[in-house]
Amino acid sequence: MLTEFSHVFAFLILAIIFVAGGLVTSALLRPRNPNAFKHAAYECGEDPIGGPWIKFNIRYYVVALIFILFDVEIVFLFPWALVLKQMRWLALAEMFVFLGILLVGYVYVWAMGDLDWARPKPFVARLSDIVTVKKG
Repeated sequence: MLTEFSHVFAFLILAIIFVAGGLVTSALLRPRNPNAFKHAAYECGEDPIGGPWIKFNIRYYVVALIFILFDVEIVFLFPWALVLKQMRWLALAEMFVFLGILLVGYVYVWAMGDLDWARPKPFVARLSDIVTVKKG
């Protein structure tokens, strides 16, 4: 039993040496001539305007995460396609359940407005909007 753990420990030590060796080698070989142009924020080939710590719209990340989530889920269709002939109706029923769950998730994300780029401002109701007061 100790030999199996020794293999894991050896791989761990080798990984640490490999990473440390790469960092030390790059520190020794890289040129050391920093200037203001190299320290400027890089914005996809555009000239940087303003500071790097600006407020960024989180919707880009939300849409990207939703895309990755559904993209990864679609990958499960490929193994299903391979076993469809062997499992027949069971595989077909399981895939309809799976696609139904995905559809419910998609409808939920759509209904919450997370796929909209320009979200309308939320309406904050006041008591006078909800209750009408009758006089006299």
